[in-house]
Amino acid sequence: MVRRSEPESQGGRPPTPFSRFIGQSRFIVLLAVISVLLVAAALFLIGVIQALTGIVNAAAAVADLQFNAANLTLVFLEIVSTMLKAVVFYIIGVGLYSLFIAPLNLTVSLGIETLNDLEDKIVSVVIVILGVTFLEHFVRWEDPLETLQFGAALAVVVAALVFFQRHSHQAKEAQQQKSPDVTARAKKELFEEDTEQHVISQDEVEGRTQSSGG
Repeated sequence: MVRRSEPESQGGRPPTPFSRFIGQSRFIVLLAVISVLLVAAALFLIGVIQALTGIVNAAAAVADLQFNAANLTLVFLEIVSTMLKAVVFYIIGVGLYSLFIAPLNLTVSLGIETLNDLEDKIVSVVIVILGVTFLEHFVRWEDPLETLQFGAALAVVVAALVFFQRHSHQAKEAQQQKSPDVTARAKKELFEEDTEQHVISQDEVEGRTQSSGG
């Protein structure tokens, strides 16, 4: 009521019906959030089953005086890989919810406040997964040349991901230096005041003028 009238006093005109429709359309992201979280839950469940099975098999092997550490290590590394994949989907789910539906203290504590932050966290976990995958091949050590080639291919992929991560971080810093309060104000208007249409303030205009003049 009173909140709805705030954009009219700031910008001189009320938000258009189409802008309200576009703003409310963000709730369609809930379909993706639910789907991704279900995938994460399924992967976590698979990881738990793998962990229980691996522990039982390890106990049986020790009882039979079979101490093959390499095989047990491969089993446990597979469990870690499954859990990390589940974490990727979980981060995507809660990140999308926080960015499009409502901010969460969980994502803020994880450092996910923008889409660049979400990409950065996903890339970080993917790099760890690639490292665990290479460790699995290294523990097997069936074909040294193939292991070397696999490691070189992973190194190229990791280097590309790190470059993307660094570029994304620099772009975020540049945006924050240009207009540090715009994103926070837009979040407040959207999530707390239920205002979909963004009103360009005089501070933003002056900030752009200063940045372009400098």
